[in-house]
Amino acid sequence: MQIDKLRGKQLDQLFEAILTLESKEDCYRFFDDVATINEIQSLAQRLQVAKMLHDGSTYNAIEQETKASTATISRVRRCLEYGSGGYEQVLSKMK
Repeated sequence: MQIDKLRGKQLDQLFEAILTLESKEDCYRFFDDVATINEIQSLAQRLQVAKMLHDGSTYNAIEQETKASTATISRVRRCLEYGSGGYEQVLSKMK
């Protein structure tokens, strides 16, 4: 499974740190320290692309609203269709 390639002590530590966050404000402070604005915006964009794909939006509509490239949209779509189910899990919990 693809997620097995990710597993490791450092990533476990990062995820444990994220799981300690209790509010959006905690998230803003932590992610401001741990990642660049571009990295954070890229993650946010991918989640928005996933949500729009999940909701049935077209590539054109997604491109216009999110400014994501077709390559990014295609990658997110592949993850939705063939990935580990992470997007689906999060999107269903966000509803």
